[in-house]
Amino acid sequence: MDVRAYYKKVREAEETLTGEHIVMVSFATAEGGREGVRTEVSRATAAKLIAEGRARVATDEEAGEFREEMRVAREKHEQDEAARRVQVTVIPSHKVTRRKERS
Repeated sequence: MDVRAYYKKVREAEETLTGEHIVMVSFATAEGGREGVRTEVSRATAAKLIAEGRARVATDEEAGEFREEMRVAREKHEQDEAARRVQVTVIPSHKVTRRKERS
């Protein structure tokens, strides 16, 4: 592979990208890459994936769905972590003082 041509493709791809983080959709590759896997990457990484023919930029709809899925997953994770941190104090019944009942 011509290294100059590769980096020229990378620079051209990076110039077309807007934003700092881009949602990408993978292509099936000979190395076992699965098609349709979405991920958010930096602009430089996105340009390399495009130049190598491993992924494409997600449509606005695909990117919105991906970010919504990640938001829901993050909320669930935060709830699970909060539930794990709940502290319960158990007081044995013989140590509890009871008030005398009035007659």
